[in-house]
Parts: sequence; C-alpha cells; structure tokens
Amino acid sequence: MTDLTPDLLGADVLLLVPDAVLTPDGLMDGYAAVVAEGAFASVGRAGQLERTYPHLVPVRLPGHVLMPGFVDAHHHLTQSFGSALAFGEPSEIFRRVWVPLEGALDEESAYAAAKLAALESLRGGFTTVADAGTRAAVDLEAVASATRDAGIRCVLGLVCNDADTGTASALPNAEKHLARYADDDLVHPSLAISIPEAATADTLRDTARLAAEAGAVVQIHVNEHLAGVERSFVGHGMRPLEYLYQVGALGPQLLAAHATLLTPAELTLLADTGTAVSYNPVASAWKGNAVAPATTMAERGIRFGLGTDGTRGDAFRLVEAAEFAQRITYGLATGDSSCGAGWTWLERGGPGGADAVGLGARTGRIADGLAADFLLVDVSGPEMQPTWDLPWELVRRGNRDQISAVFVAGRLRLWRGWPVDWDGPAFVRRAAELGREAVRRASVTRVHPTSTEARAQAQAQAQARSAAR
Repeated sequence: MTDLTPDLLGADVLLLVPDAVLTPDGLMDGYAAVVAEGAFASVGRAGQLERTYPHLVPVRLPGHVLMPGFVDAHHHLTQSFGSALAFGEPSEIFRRVWVPLEGALDEESAYAAAKLAALESLRGGFTTVADAGTRAAVDLEAVASATRDAGIRCVLGLVCNDADTGTASALPNAEKHLARYADDDLVHPSLAISIPEAATADTLRDTARLAAEAGAVVQIHVNEHLAGVERSFVGHGMRPLEYLYQVGALGPQLLAAHATLLTPAELTLLADTGTAVSYNPVASAWKGNAVAPATTMAERGIRFGLGTDGTRGDAFRLVEAAEFAQRITYGLATGDSSCGAGWTWLERGGPGGADAVGLGARTGRIADGLAADFLLVDVSGPEMQPTWDLPWELVRRGNRDQISAVFVAGRLRLWRGWPVDWDGPAFVRRAAELGREAVRRASVTRVHPTSTEARAQAQAQAQARSAAR
C-alpha cells in the first residue's frame, strides 16, 4: 500500500508520478503529469518531466494509474431523491414519478437533490455530468451552484419545450441561458427538449442553430421507448430521427439520449449528420424497451458517449454494463465474444463522452493543455493482480472503491470517496431529510410494489396455491 495522503495532493502545481498513465495512445508505463492552473501543463516520460521541472517535488503514486475522469453523457440531477422509485416500474415513468417529484422541489431541495447527485457521481469516478434539464420551477442557478459547490463539471440543460405552452419565450430564454454561463469555469450551458413532440418545429430548428453558434449541445430524448416511436408515427407520419432530420435539428450539436430501436436508415442519418448519442445501458436494463446498438454505432463512426440517466453514479459499473448489454443483446446472437474489446468502453466513457456533450476540446483526455479532470485509481489490490490486460480489467473488474482521488480542474475534490473541503456526511443527512419531505409532497404514483411488499404477495400467493391443492 502507498503512504499517499490528501495533503500531498493539495499544492497548486503538482508533478504526479504514478505507475502508469492512461493517455489517448493507450496505457503508458513510466509516465507522469504536471498539473498547473487547472490543466495538464505537460504529460510524458517521468524522468524527462523530473528533469524539466527540477523545482517540483515528485508525488510518487506506487500502485496507481492516472486516468481521465469519466463523463456521464446523460443525467437528471434533480431526480436523485426518487432514483429508487423507478425500481420495478414499466417504461415512461416520467409522467407518474419524475414530473410530480420535480414539481415538488423548491430552491433548497432542488439544490440539495442536484448536489447529492453530483456527490454520488464524483464518488463513482465521474468528473463531468450532462444534465438534461429540470422540470423544477426554480432558477437554474440552484442546480449550477450545487454542481459548482460539489466540484463537478456540468453541462447544464435548459428545457425549451413549447409545444403546449402557446408562448414565444423558449428562444429568448435559450439565448439568455447560453450567455449566462458562457464564461463559467465549471458550468457549461446546453439546451434541452424533453422529446421531439414537446417543441414546435421552429423551436427544434432554432435551438439547433443557437447551440451550433454557441458551441453547445441540444439534448433530446430520442427513441427511448417504443411508445415514443409510435407517438412520432401518429403525430408526424415518420420515426423520431426522421422527423428531426426533416425539421433541421440533426447535426453535431444534437445529443440524442438513448437512441434505442434504431433502423438501418436511422443509423445512416446519425452517421451522415454527425449527431451524437448517449448510450445508456443501465437505463435500458432498469426501465427501457431496448438496448442501443453501440458496437454498430462504433463501427459506423457514430459519435457517442455513455450515460447513467440518473440510475446510479458509478462509472466503472457503467462501462461494465455498456459491454455486458452489447454482449447479451448483440454479441451472443452473432458470436462476437469481444464486443468492443474493452478499450471501446473506456474510450466512450471518457473522451467519447466529452466529445458527445460538446467538451471534447476541454476535457476527457490526459493531454497537454486540457483540463486536469482525472482519477487516481489504486490497482494494487487483488482485483487487478496479477494484471494481464489492465484497460479491459478496469472495465470488467474495476470498482469505485479503488478510486483514491478525484480531481476536477486541477483541484482535489474527493479523497477516498469523500470531499476534502466540505462536510459530505452532514450534507447527505440533510439531503435525505429534504428528499423524504419532497417525495411526501409529490403526487408520485407507483404501479409496482416495493420489494418487501412483492415478497409478501408472492408468499401469500404460494400459500394460497398450496392450500388449494
């Protein structure tokens, strides 16, 4: 074990010397990184950097890998109080759970919900989250402040739905939002539309234009469930991606969340337009109808990252789910025992995700000049020893307990799972209180019993069958 302590990692300028660095060219043994002013000042051979920076005391990290922080390409930060309410529920639960829950949030509870989600994400190895917009009737600064205070980078979506409002405020509000956070260090503005049917054709087209001009993304749930595809047929006579293409909303500025149930023609639309996708495998398993064809998208050159959809903020379990879902859904049927060969999911969980959310030039890689958003992962334990293929082992065997440190913008944010500059446990206790109050206020409707109730029902049914025999 190493004698590494958080005190060693708090300097403004750091020369970090781990066993290996996960670079864009792969895992490099004997590499080091210099962190200064929130970015990587230099990445290269350890000996060379020690000679180039003789005034810096090397922080040696035996047993550790320095790797990019993960990017959650699809989250709902203000839904954290109700995450477990989705268990056992059928698809399209937003009407019964998320809409009433977010509607019950005030400024304090929205802030707490978002900060709770941000803390969980940091603990799980995410240094960036893309929030797809909240329905809470609060100033979005509550969410922005929560992510800043937690210390995570956030792509913050403003919901621009206008199909049912009959107002013309969506575009002026979008412009204000893009300008409000244009120069923020950690909060990056984004626009969001819940589903294609939630906005007028003009707004779909105009938000795409505004985002493209601002270098931002528009987040839209597309092909999440079969019901969504059918709604599009009824309303527009075509599939969702076909409709978005017709109105001029496809393109590099679009981040299509979920993108399951894709036809060959829709895959071609994604590839030809440069549209990005958030592949959300855990959401598919917990509450979806299908799994996005991610290995096919990778082969076709379609841009995509990985998203949690707010299910659980655990990056290592997310990349494992990304591979597992492809193997079960597509690999077994075709005899593909590789399903991305491990490296695909690390790539899509980091740099691919950063690109998908519009931050590819800022974060997602360990490289000179990029933001120092990274993890120090302890690989000295039994999970990784002996090691034969560390990148693939990180996908299949890595876990968040191995994350010693989480850095965002060059600052140590978490040490062994907890914040270094604010009281995480006390905040979690307060957030739990606010969460219980918010759920009590909300008119949440569940159609599936809790696990305890389901077990009792199963036992009662078994006893009734036994008595009838």
